Amino acid sequence: MPDSMSEQLQRDMECEGLLECFHGLKQLDKECFQVLVRAEEPLTVDEIAEFVDRERSTAYRSIQRLLQSGFIQKEQVNYEQGGYYHVYSPTNPEQISDEMQRMLNDWYAKMGQLIQEFEEKYDPQKAEIPAKS
Repeated sequence: MPDSMSEQLQRDMECEGLLECFHGLKQLDKECFQVLVRAEEPLTVDEIAEFVDRERSTAYRSIQRLLQSGFIQKEQVNYEQGGYYHVYSPTNPEQISDEMQRMLNDWYAKMGQLIQEFEEKYDPQKAEIPAKS
């Protein structure tokens, strides 16, 4: 069960906690992301799996979650003799930050609306009292 907002605000958080907070990413996802950030060039799933000491299929699932959340990008590399493979690299941090800021603004607006609805529903002076039949 997710922590309440007051519990989250009382916890010490690091910036990597945003990956979990905004996108529900797991510890392995954060590890894979860190590997890609530290790499000097794009990596294959096999290389990432080796760095995080996991099976290829496990690393692949983590890479897919990172792709879906926009934290990394995929590029196709073609072999001269035919065929291809994919490599992965981190998305520009500014793009990630902009998207998280947009999500936060949307969330803030939605919470403000819900708070207003709460006040209207439970404030005796504003609440609509159902008519008796």
